[in-house]
Order: sequence, then C-alpha cells, then structure tokens
Amino acid sequence: MATMNIEDYKHIWVFVEQREGKLMNVALELLGEGHRLSREISADTKVNAVLVGDNVEHLAKECFEYGADTVYLIEDPLLKQYTTDAYTKVITDAVNEYKPEIFLYGATHIGRDLAPRVAARLDTGLTADCTHLDVSVAGYIKYAEENTTLNTKSLKPDDPDKGLKMTRPAFGGNLMATIICPRTRPQMATVRPGVMQKNEPKAGATGEIVRIKPTISADDIKVKVVEVVKSAKELVSLTDADIICAAGRGLGDKAGFDLMEKFAAKVGGVVAASRAAVDAGWIDHSRQVGQTGTTVKPKIYFACGISGAIQHLAGMQASDIIVAINKDPDSPIMEIADYAIPGDLYKVIPEIIAEWDNAEALYDASTK
Repeated sequence: MATMNIEDYKHIWVFVEQREGKLMNVALELLGEGHRLSREISADTKVNAVLVGDNVEHLAKECFEYGADTVYLIEDPLLKQYTTDAYTKVITDAVNEYKPEIFLYGATHIGRDLAPRVAARLDTGLTADCTHLDVSVAGYIKYAEENTTLNTKSLKPDDPDKGLKMTRPAFGGNLMATIICPRTRPQMATVRPGVMQKNEPKAGATGEIVRIKPTISADDIKVKVVEVVKSAKELVSLTDADIICAAGRGLGDKAGFDLMEKFAAKVGGVVAASRAAVDAGWIDHSRQVGQTGTTVKPKIYFACGISGAIQHLAGMQASDIIVAINKDPDSPIMEIADYAIPGDLYKVIPEIIAEWDNAEALYDASTK
C-alpha cells in the first residue's frame, strides 16, 4: 500500500442513499450528524453529500435543505439500480479524487453491502453498525461515562486528537466497543437508522453541485438486476413508525403475535419484538428492537411482555411515550415507562382494543 498523507483528507462525506428517487431517512440523519461532527473538527469542515443514481439531481435540493454544503452528483443509466460492482467503482474513484476525511453510510442492506467493499478498495478501515460517533475526546468521555461501561481513565478531556471515535455494540450487544482508524483515511462507518438526529430542514437552502462523470461500462457490472419484486404486504419501517407495538418473551409463543398484529392494526402501529422473541423464532429479525436490532424513536412505544434488558432499552428509550404491560411490576421496563400497566397482556390488550372500539363508536356517533 502506498504511503498515505492523512493531512490531504478533508471534510465529511455522507452517502445519501436513494431508492426509486426518494432519499432514505437515514441519509438525512447522517447529514445532521455530519454537521455535529464538523463543528468538533473545524469551522472550515464541510458536510458533503454523495448522490448516486440516474436522473436524481432533483434530490440535491433536499440534501441542501437538510444541511449538505456540496452535493457530489454521480449519474449514469447504469447506476439506476443499485449494483455492488458499479457503485463500488464510482464511489471509490470519487474518494480517490476528492479525499474526504470521514465517510458515513447508513447501516441499511445497501450500506452494509457497499461500505466494506469501498473500504477494501481504499485499504482503509470500517466500523459497522455504529450507534454513536465522536470527534472530540471530551465529548467521547462524557458519552462513554454516561452511557457505557467503557474505561476512559487513560483519556484526557483536553487531548487535541480529532480522530473519529466510532462506538458500536459488540459480543451480541452485551458490550460496547469504540474503534478508531488513526493511520488511514477516510475514516468510514455505517450508522444504524434511527440513531442520529436530523437537522430541521431549511427551505430554499442552496449549495454547490459537483457533477462527476463516472468511468463505467456494462462490462464492469458482473451481477445484473433483472427484476425487482416488491412484497405483497409492504411493512412500514420500524424507524418510520409513529406507533410501535412490541412483544417479548412474555408473549409465550409464536401464536401470540396474532394478537399483536390485531393490536397494531387497531392503534395504527407496527409490530416489533425483543431479542428473546426473535431468538425463539417467533418473528423475523427485521422486527427486532434493541442494540442488536433496530433503534427506534416512535411517538408511542407499547412494550408488551418485555422485561427490559439493557440491550432492549438502549434501542427504544428515546420514544416520546412508553407504555409497558408486564406481570412483574418491578421489571426494568416498568421503571422507565411513562405508563406502567401491571397485568397479563392477554387480558390487558383485549381491554385496550375494546376501549378503542368504544371511543371510535362514540366519535362516529358525535360526528353524525
């Protein structure tokens, strides 16, 4: 590997993932996080979006509104659908030309496929599934001492080091690990959706568009997308849901999710689960909330039969309102809940559904 001068690498890049001409929410979250990190580096550090696809220039406006200073636009008909070969090549070429100091991706299916391949081409490191990022040592110490058991005794708050500190769950979510990449650039991380905060959009915000002409041909693409088949039942993403109805070991068995589906349909929510329910094979991992699942921040989070292991709490405790239903009034979930309902979920949930039906009937009657 050729000697790398890390002083040549400047600014923060965000891969703004888009699907069918719509930006993924995590891309907007990362633009917000990029701004927070940039303030810890220097006043001159910019947050730049990397937008890849075909006929996607119109999305640059949204990138600017959510905080991008510059949009690096890479368009070509061969980039209309995501393919590993094509996206890896054009992004690697762009990094080699413009040399970003930090490069962030969402920990989505695409981000998890793309980022490690780009990192390998660039001979740099990658930290996957991050839940927290820091640049300043003082900020990292504060986070680590308040939220983890990480040992920070050897660190000094006035340390001038401004390398990226990337924190992620390890050993099945039982520990947190912080990883650094001191010798190579860019410093790369995939970040879980729903973890970072978006900026408030600034209507009419503008910035510079840098058009990059990709050097790519059909021969570069080994795997071709023949057809995209969507699920007959489109599930709302956990990170986008306003109301989540989650169940855990207290559900008893897989059949209990029939009740949870009915409950979610009634209150306009989506079904989720704790790791215990997923490990038992009762529901798919894509519905798991927690350190080893998805981090969520809904308006209302119903925790049904969930005791509240620390790994689960880490993934949902930022919810606006937490309603816990549990037989054990002393369980951890009941301590953090805004509304704690001690009782059997198989009795409580039907009562909630019945009361909901009554409220709807009264409302319908009053509007006639």
